[in-house]
Amino acid sequence: MADKPYILVTNDDGIHAGGLRALVEVMQFFGDVVVISSEVSMSGKACGITVDQPLRATPVENIHGAPTYKSNGTPVDSVKLSFNNLFDRTPDYVVSGINHGANTSISVIYSGTMGAAIEGSLHGVPSIGFSLDDFAPDADFSKAKIIVAKVFQSVLDNGIPPFTCLNVNVPKGKPKGIKVCRQTHGKWVEEFEKRTDPHGREYHWLAGYFKNFEEEAAETDIYALQNNYVSIVPVSVDMTCYKTLDELKDWTF
Repeated sequence: MADKPYILVTNDDGIHAGGLRALVEVMQFFGDVVVISSEVSMSGKACGITVDQPLRATPVENIHGAPTYKSNGTPVDSVKLSFNNLFDRTPDYVVSGINHGANTSISVIYSGTMGAAIEGSLHGVPSIGFSLDDFAPDADFSKAKIIVAKVFQSVLDNGIPPFTCLNVNVPKGKPKGIKVCRQTHGKWVEEFEKRTDPHGREYHWLAGYFKNFEEEAAETDIYALQNNYVSIVPVSVDMTCYKTLDELKDWTF
């Protein structure tokens, strides 16, 4: 009998996050699971890597029986370690999450959860990032776990094209269904509040808000999530703007 799939589970909320435990629990129904996560939260680290200090992966108490390691690096560092001599087997799948909070629209650029999934796709294996639209540390992942199982089974059945991963966002309430969407066109309006610390020194605190440029576009991930649907967006590592590429060919340099 063929070996079970070897599934790498990681996240960006840290080794103690409830979403990580929920994801491990589901993945154990599908294969042999190994877990590696950062020691602390690495939200917003995107595809960042560590270049200025040694990386360490230390065995810790198993999560739901799965071998588990904590890393002093970023989510992408964790995936890189997993494909480069940390384990005896090379992962067949990379699943990241379940993130505490949605990763819709342009947040895919900043998300450590999606950074890990993107890194997995760069290694040529099917990879998925899962997020729940609930930032609470004690968020209820019971409905999200059902979605994780459905999506992963579909990936097992159909595969994912090379260098592509899936960005899956689950609403906080009971999902009405699943919609395959495109990324919403929007951006974070980054307003930094100027503050003063107790020693009289100025510092800046990130605040701001998200600006949705197409609030009524029903084919987008935010629209789906706001209407209580799970959104699935295929994400490619090829960031070439092909429309502009064709235009540039007519320029004179």
